[in-house]
Amino acid sequence: MGCNSMKNKTGMWTIIHCLILPGRCLKNTASVGRAVRALTLKARTARPTGTALHLSGYTSILNLYATPFKRHIGSSLLAALMLIVVTGCKNQADSAAKPAQSPSTRVKIAQALAQDVTEWDEYTGRIEAVEAVDVRARVSGYLEHIHFRAGEYVKKGDLLFEIDAKPFKAQLNYAEAELERAKSRQELAKNDFTRAERLFRAKAISGEEHDARGKGLREAAAAVQSAEANVYSAKLNLDYTKIRSPIDGRIGRELITAGNVVNGGGGDATLLTFIVSTDPVYVYVDADERSVLKYRRLSGTADPAQTPAELAVADEDQFPHQGRLDYISPRENAATGTVSLRGVFANKDGLLSPGFFARMRVRGSAPYPALLLPDRAIGTDQAQRFVWVVNPDNQVEYRKVELGAHIGQSRVIADGLQPGEWAVIEGLQKLKPGIKVDPERISLSEPLTQ
Repeated sequence: MGCNSMKNKTGMWTIIHCLILPGRCLKNTASVGRAVRALTLKARTARPTGTALHLSGYTSILNLYATPFKRHIGSSLLAALMLIVVTGCKNQADSAAKPAQSPSTRVKIAQALAQDVTEWDEYTGRIEAVEAVDVRARVSGYLEHIHFRAGEYVKKGDLLFEIDAKPFKAQLNYAEAELERAKSRQELAKNDFTRAERLFRAKAISGEEHDARGKGLREAAAAVQSAEANVYSAKLNLDYTKIRSPIDGRIGRELITAGNVVNGGGGDATLLTFIVSTDPVYVYVDADERSVLKYRRLSGTADPAQTPAELAVADEDQFPHQGRLDYISPRENAATGTVSLRGVFANKDGLLSPGFFARMRVRGSAPYPALLLPDRAIGTDQAQRFVWVVNPDNQVEYRKVELGAHIGQSRVIADGLQPGEWAVIEGLQKLKPGIKVDPERISLSEPLTQ
């Protein structure tokens, strides 16, 4: 018999009456005792299993009725105790009657996005100029003029520096004078040899004399050639006093200012500035052996020079610069196990500069259909990747998946998920297999970057 079955409230009212009118209880101790014993028996039979109520002490409480004053105190204490017992039993019984209900877990679910994707392999490297020149002095002398502004674009043949030309003009004049003297000696030697020819035929001179005149003529001719070479060298040195741009490109700052003496020629020639071409530019990266084999198989040739490539610099998330591979090293670096690749990219706006850090990606597959999910929808269980799938009964299922390439902020689900299935996108941490959820369906209809 439970606490809720205590329909006879006579004993309870008797005790409450004692609390209100203690004088009457002192005259009717027997009635109070019977009420207490009756309620004690009911409480014992109604006590739920496992409660910590100990009612065996009620007999000792009845001894408080030994004197009228003690009987009054005992009646009050016992009445309060019985109210607590009855109320506690009722609350426990009511709680037991109501089964525990846990609220459903709220999650967001979506179907995997189906679209054609192309795999790209990403590498890091540096931008390099197609042409790069260190401008050095070719003759020694006094630096007289600088004819460019640091950082500007120059064209091939533009005048950049001028070295004092006066010493080289004097050297040219001297060489030209020597040439004229050599030519005069040559004419004299030629006349001597002509006369010697006539005299030799007339047997007026010896053969030895004739040979000497002939060798003198050849010597004079050689002297003319030497003088001509000296003139040409002097002209070159004079021309080298005007230093011009050897390529089209952007020039650096002047590394030496006007008024200084520069050294020309040889390994210690003074470096004046540098020029780099800007359009197009190269990007060099190192790829592993498997990737190079993949590119060659995709192109069908040993030199996949037309394989598409894309480029991004440090402040770009996407790959806006389009280009292609134009070189794959014919030899692998045995120390690193990599092969050098080179991409070429247009740079008409001059945004890309040699030396910039760059990310280059190379097309690694032909387009193919795939299912994609955001990275946040994919869980990790040690080395295994999984997703939570919600079935038509709103129960979650643990599903192992195999992942493919990264496409933007999503991953290709290569195996483990079927088109049309609903995967949990948000709320993964609250889930376990078999539980029911309260799903909110969302769409992954936005196109993903490839």
